[in-house]
Amino acid sequence: MLEYLALGMLCLSVTAIFYIFIFIHDLPHRMAKKRNHPQQEAIHYACWLSLFTLHAIWPLVFLWSVSNRDPVRVAVAGDGEPSDAASRIAALEKRIAELEAKKNAGGEG
Repeated sequence: MLEYLALGMLCLSVTAIFYIFIFIHDLPHRMAKKRNHPQQEAIHYACWLSLFTLHAIWPLVFLWSVSNRDPVRVAVAGDGEPSDAASRIAALEKRIAELEAKKNAGGEG
């Protein structure tokens, strides 16, 4: 009876180690999806490639997945107010329109 218990625990631990290994292997892809990385599919393929290379390139894939800095992310606060990035973008668009209007006014006259 004790042999069956030991065999069950062995199978359970091997299965748990396998799933933990796959979970860790897939972390860069999950992080890339969460951060809305523009190359998340390539990161997903690189994760699988790192699995076949015994995770030799996994640290590079991990750094690649967290390297995304979205400079034009426009966030809206909970009260509906646009963030500072949205107001800066609006101000820059207004300035571009003014400069184009000056250029058109100066070029026609």
